[in-house]
Amino acid sequence: MLTFATLIGIVIRLGVISMIFWGSLYFNSASLLMDGLFGVVDLISSGVLLLGIYSAAKPPDHDHPFGHGRFEPLAGTQIGLLMLLMGIGTFFWQFYGLFSLSLSHSMSQWLWLIPTLSVASFYLTGCYLSTVAQEKKSAALEAEATHFKWDAITSLIATAALLTGALFPDWFEVLDGIGAVFIAVSMVFVGIFVLKQNLHSLMDRVPDADYFKLVQESAKRVEGVFETEKIRIQHCGPDAHVDIDIEVDPALTVEKAHVISQQVRREIQKEWPNVRDVIVHIEPFYPGDH
Repeated sequence: MLTFATLIGIVIRLGVISMIFWGSLYFNSASLLMDGLFGVVDLISSGVLLLGIYSAAKPPDHDHPFGHGRFEPLAGTQIGLLMLLMGIGTFFWQFYGLFSLSLSHSMSQWLWLIPTLSVASFYLTGCYLSTVAQEKKSAALEAEATHFKWDAITSLIATAALLTGALFPDWFEVLDGIGAVFIAVSMVFVGIFVLKQNLHSLMDRVPDADYFKLVQESAKRVEGVFETEKIRIQHCGPDAHVDIDIEVDPALTVEKAHVISQQVRREIQKEWPNVRDVIVHIEPFYPGDH
């Protein structure tokens, strides 16, 4: 599912980028050129992401007993760094280019329709990828969905620049150049955001409270579990590892307590299939001890 969603994104992005570059080359538009470059960076990112998803799906082995899930946030980190560096470089390129523009260059008044079409394509694709990412708990695919939504924003910037230029044709080239500068700035911010999100995953940041609630409710559904204590969750890309303390009747035999722990493990993995392993600690339950 993750691979299919990523491939869908690549195909759509290829089509939209081809259209944008055609408009950029035919009409010599700086904002369309930057919009296309932004898309190319994301296209490269999609390839890196696809490799990351493929690598993360490998099962645990002797050298990697916890699996290969960290390949995903590692791929996302590389994507963020690429976008940050590209954004900084293109910003200075376009900013200094503003000082060499003339006021004599005009373009088609309908050129803004090209980025408008890309806005719709990118945004709808981003929503689809975000839905899949949340379902599969994939940080890297969520980053890819964010890229598409930001692609929609950069195309919206290009639309605004070209539409304004159509309204003020004598200033078309300057307004087009200003739009290109803003697109470069947006690329910098996207790179920073993606880096931050994936570095959190690599550094084992505490996940959202919803995950803890899901684990706790799953464990307490098992007959014989009176309460839960510590819950620790570690995300490794699409995979997760859970460490939980459950409280049971202190008079239970070791065998019965073990059966309960196995049921807790199965219940958690049933509710959250991405959990690769669950470590259950047995604690005695004493009323009024909380």
